[in-house]
This record gives sequence, structure tokens and C-alpha cells, in this order.
Amino acid sequence: MTDTPITLSQTAAARIRAIGEAEGRPLMLRVAVDGGGCSGFQYRFDLVEAAEADDLRIERDGASALVDDISLGLLKGSEIDFIDELAGAEFKIRNPNAKSSCGCGVSFSL
Repeated sequence: MTDTPITLSQTAAARIRAIGEAEGRPLMLRVAVDGGGCSGFQYRFDLVEAAEADDLRIERDGASALVDDISLGLLKGSEIDFIDELAGAEFKIRNPNAKSSCGCGVSFSL
């Protein structure tokens, strides 16, 4: 068991590293929760070069993801994953706190 309230899957870590290598600079995945979306909250993903002072840094296999202090409570216990399927490739959040989510998986409710 890890002390980090959010985990980063092996496939997500590999994808973050691959994007950084393609860009020629180290990048981190910022994950945040915003109000809105069809289910009440929605996930936001950004690639950034630097962390903010209040960010939680999740590291795995040389890759980093960042979560701000406000979003942390809504993401506690979640896993950041990367899915590459026929329908498309995307980062996904496996959030045990979500009571329901929309069909695309981008928004959720508590």
C-alpha cells in the first residue's frame, strides 16, 4: 500500500514520458477537477513543465503527475491511467468516489 492518495498507472507513466521525449523537454501531467460537465464535475488534463507550490506530485517510473490541493479531495483513492483503444487514446481517472459518470467518462458526480 502506498502513502500517496492517488496513484499513476504504468501505462500513464509511460505515456507522460513518451510525450516529454517527443517534445524534447520534461513534462508533467496536471490533473484537476472543475465544476461543470454533464454530471456535475469534469476532469481536466494539461501538460506542464513546473509544479505549483500546493501541488501533490505523484511519481512513477520517471514520470510525474500533479494534483492541486482543491482537486485532491475529489480524487482521493483514484488511479490516473492511460487507455489506448480502437475508439481513441486518452488519460482516464478511475475514481472510487464517483457515484456516476457520463458515457465519455470525462464528467462525474459524487
